[in-house]
Amino acid sequence: MHPVRAFAVASLAPVGLIALAAWLGGVWIWLALAYMTLFAFAMDQLIARIDPPADPGGRLPAADALSATLALAHLALLALVIGALATGDLSLAQWIGLYVAAALFFGQVSNSNAHELIHRGNRLLYTLGKWVYISLLFGHHTSAHNKVHHRFAASEADPNTARPGESFYHFAPRAWIGSFVEGYRQERADLARRGRGGWTPYPVYVGGALALLALSYLAFGLAGVGAHLALAAYAQIQLLLSDYVQHYGLSRARGPDGKLEPIGPAHSWNARHWFTAHLMLNAPRHSDHHAHPARPYPQLRLHAAREAPILPSSLPAMAALALFPGPWRRVMGRALAKWQKSQGATA
Repeated sequence: MHPVRAFAVASLAPVGLIALAAWLGGVWIWLALAYMTLFAFAMDQLIARIDPPADPGGRLPAADALSATLALAHLALLALVIGALATGDLSLAQWIGLYVAAALFFGQVSNSNAHELIHRGNRLLYTLGKWVYISLLFGHHTSAHNKVHHRFAASEADPNTARPGESFYHFAPRAWIGSFVEGYRQERADLARRGRGGWTPYPVYVGGALALLALSYLAFGLAGVGAHLALAAYAQIQLLLSDYVQHYGLSRARGPDGKLEPIGPAHSWNARHWFTAHLMLNAPRHSDHHAHPARPYPQLRLHAAREAPILPSSLPAMAALALFPGPWRRVMGRALAKWQKSQGATA
């Protein structure tokens, strides 16, 4: 099979379903919602295979083409859904169904795709990823992820690494504010190190978000602004849930010189599930992404369980569990203790 085909089928199918849901309503709303929830979960349970990575030395223009397509589709879909939520003749149940289906797509697929794009060397692809984040009012993640998270992941210096026992509700505001501040500081430090004046990207992040909210207002009034804010909030929660899950409780040691050990497979949680891996462009193969940030998603490999910790369930399922601190601590406490024991550490 072509190395990008399964990714394309899994990630583009909900684009069509959500577009039809926003345009026609009715049964399409429930099909879109079912795809992002029940169907994805069922497929993860039914498909046990683990695909090998694509040839790391091969060129994959189709991977970048799919990412560009998804980014452009995201921008069009966001406008379409905002319009449907703001002005559509929807019942309360239909409104909620469309909202949840679209926000799950924006938070799980659009976020994973934008994450891919901001790691590409091609400036156009990078800019597309940045504007996907800006459209979700989360533009600063472009700087914070590349310049803070990848440097300090699995350490106390990373705002987006969850500590053992920390609930998502404590983590989320700390991560949002911390990544905004630390991303800005790192951008300023980079300017100073290069000996240049000029501006950080932050005016574009903030100004772009305000401009897009203004467009929502001009097109659909206050209801459009409300719909845009609601969709962005839910999508941001999905992004923060991914960060929360993928490094929860893991830490890198510091040497006598105070420097962090190099990040390795042991510092990220991974998931084996075939369908959601393709839906989310291999985001669950997180350890290999940290080892090779520029590696295109079809080439990411899944580390063996002895090398990297494996989540008890799929990434979306664990993100949903993280909303319930008690069950989360029981399930992930056991998983973390088991991993630490396998590494010879004290739980």
